[in-house]
Amino acid sequence: MKIDSAAMTRGPILKNIWLYTVPIILTGVLQLLFNAADLIVVGRAGGGSISVAAVGATGAITNLIVNLFIGLSVGAGVCVARAAGANDRERLRRLVHTAIPAAAISGIFLTVVGVAEAENFLLMMDTPEDVIDLSTQYMRIYFCGMTGSMIYNFGAAILRAVGDTKSPLYYLTAAGVLNVILNLIFVVAFKLDVAGVAIATSVSQAVSAVLIVITLIHRTDYIKFSFKQMHIYKNELFQIIRFGVPAGIQGSLFSISNVLIQSSVNSFGSVVMSGNAASSNIEGFIYTSMNAFNQTSMNFAGQNHGAKQYRRIGKIALACVLSVTLVGAVLGVSAYLADDLLLNIYITDSLEAIAYGKLRLKYISLTYYLCGMLDVMTGMLRGIGASLMPMIITVAGVCGFRILWVLTVFGSAQYHTLDCLYLSYPISWIITFVVELIAFIILNSRLKKKDAAEEKAG
Repeated sequence: MKIDSAAMTRGPILKNIWLYTVPIILTGVLQLLFNAADLIVVGRAGGGSISVAAVGATGAITNLIVNLFIGLSVGAGVCVARAAGANDRERLRRLVHTAIPAAAISGIFLTVVGVAEAENFLLMMDTPEDVIDLSTQYMRIYFCGMTGSMIYNFGAAILRAVGDTKSPLYYLTAAGVLNVILNLIFVVAFKLDVAGVAIATSVSQAVSAVLIVITLIHRTDYIKFSFKQMHIYKNELFQIIRFGVPAGIQGSLFSISNVLIQSSVNSFGSVVMSGNAASSNIEGFIYTSMNAFNQTSMNFAGQNHGAKQYRRIGKIALACVLSVTLVGAVLGVSAYLADDLLLNIYITDSLEAIAYGKLRLKYISLTYYLCGMLDVMTGMLRGIGASLMPMIITVAGVCGFRILWVLTVFGSAQYHTLDCLYLSYPISWIITFVVELIAFIILNSRLKKKDAAEEKAG
């Protein structure tokens, strides 16, 4: 069954949500395989656990820098979903032709910043001397592929906003297979270690971007893209910024707490870093699967808000929360039970590093469904037009709490342990979800009252 704008605003909610979300889950998992393939190949055919630590050390700071611009792609998706729900064809055309050049400009800017400041960023995170050179090398090459990454993310957001979740999946599948092949060529054959996997990732991102642009060019509806019509329309750019910047700031500030935690992990040495990096990558598959429901909730809420189908919004929220809880709990428990098997895929030369990876999985994977629940609430709030509110709540509940925890509880000699550090994750998720749920209930009740008043007046 094909999901389109009509199916998102009418018909069975739970069924359509799953039909829409499964391709996003598969797409996200494939995208994460880029980094997983990097870690596995360098861990088994490259420099071993040191190379794994070097690649893993770049994740938090890379996300911090990139998330602001990924937020703009979220803004583009929200705007397209709302315009599609309202059947505003001219606005859709302007949004598409504003989003793609904005993506290219964002990518070029990120490349310049990432290449120039990679080593300084890593030094600020207290990256150990035995991995910083490799980390810097990986990060600089990785950022050379940012233009492709940005164009793909903006293009995929546009397609998903109108119901096409399969095209991004197909193209990322092709790019993912290419990434694995290039990893093996560059690392096994040419012995390029972390540089090889970074080159493979950048090339793969460029391929996925080309494929997504070709798809937009060949569309026959009002999101059809033409290079001749490329133009940054002021009003549409403002709307993308309005919804995207709060999402980007939220993602970047969210990453600040992760950078602080990564710095805390770094203080325990490269063995702990290796176990933490491997565990984080495993958890990434769980998070990606859950985060698909964030995109679903945002686009379904946006479409129904644009179509003034306000009474469906609460049902969409409930269906997404229940679905993400199920997915997060099943995958989280499975990862914890298979910890030895999974960690041995990444690390083959350090039992101690594996033990540290298992410790992190115990605290994070078993409670990860809580993060999925708060992500769904964030998506719902953005979809109904609350762009600043979820940013403020998340910054305070997740970032603020974790920073406070690290500086106070974890900072004390008595609780300066990895167990205490990892415990900050589930506590922050619970606090943030409760506050966002309350905010959504209040805003959704206002929409229902507005709908009732319009019906009465009509």
